[in-house]
Amino acid sequence: MGTTDTQTEQVALPQQPDTVPWPVGRWPQGTLESLDEKATRKYLEQAFVLREGEGVTYGLVLIQRGKLVYERYAHGANESYLQYSWSMAKSFVHALVGLLVLDGKITVSQAIPVPEWQSPDDPRRLITWHDMLRMRDGLDFVEDYVDDGVSDVISMLFAEGRADVGAYAASRAAKYVPGDHFNYSSGTTNIICRELARIVGDGPSGMLRFMEQRLFGPLGMRSPTPKFDAAGTFIGSSYLLATPQDFAKFGLLYLRGGCWDGQQILPPDWIDYAREPTYTDPEQGYGAHWWLYPERPGWFYASGYDGQRILLVPEKDLVVVRCGRTDAEHAPAIWANIDRLVDTLA
Repeated sequence: MGTTDTQTEQVALPQQPDTVPWPVGRWPQGTLESLDEKATRKYLEQAFVLREGEGVTYGLVLIQRGKLVYERYAHGANESYLQYSWSMAKSFVHALVGLLVLDGKITVSQAIPVPEWQSPDDPRRLITWHDMLRMRDGLDFVEDYVDDGVSDVISMLFAEGRADVGAYAASRAAKYVPGDHFNYSSGTTNIICRELARIVGDGPSGMLRFMEQRLFGPLGMRSPTPKFDAAGTFIGSSYLLATPQDFAKFGLLYLRGGCWDGQQILPPDWIDYAREPTYTDPEQGYGAHWWLYPERPGWFYASGYDGQRILLVPEKDLVVVRCGRTDAEHAPAIWANIDRLVDTLA
């Protein structure tokens, strides 16, 4: 793929068991395998019985060894209830780029051809797809969810930038040398989405058709509902509604190395590319539009506002999907409980 990062050894991804059918239709059903059933029940219950201020959990789905082994909904939600992805959508954008890499239409080491950046003296013209996917484009973009007048993401999604999120983000000035500085940015993802639309063609209809034919359809995902801005760009930073079961299918695609029912949907090394660390601190890490657990080698996840998450645990062949409404202050406690739940499973 033409990347420049030093490759590190990856935790092996599990294969689909021969006796388990792929969930192209409904999920095959199974029984949750636990090392400590009492503790497992405790943490499952705590995922829904939250303390004051911790918000609500709408749905929790566990896929173990390719089977649906646990599913619960609350607060009016059910298995057909569409949930907001928020920033989990960024990981879907990683898949969309991968499809075009597989087609030979994108080389991630090459500069992303953003029209506004093409002046010979514009430092942004050197920004590559690789820089964008790893949130190291160097753009001056403030990802702040407090409406304090300095948040670029709020301006982009809800104010002056909302009609053309890609153009708004592309107008941000260069602040750092591309590749040198990690800065998580919803604007970065929306620039990618605008350029994907140019490659796919035929406006939002073309992009939706591409997503359905190349990603959602082969996986049997019938609920995904991407949102587009007035300029026709998929708002891939934030807006992809789907059921928790369909979010879990997307997670299983990545847990299976981009392969689905004998078909290589994504490039063979694309999931390893997603898991290659870009940034780490004591609490979290980032790969390429996927988050990492520094203290849990091999774990990776798609994460969204309000505590949304698709967690993949390769050594336990496990997908965990949690959808709810929990603010940033309380989300770590919710996920500490989920981590303890995972530890109780076989």
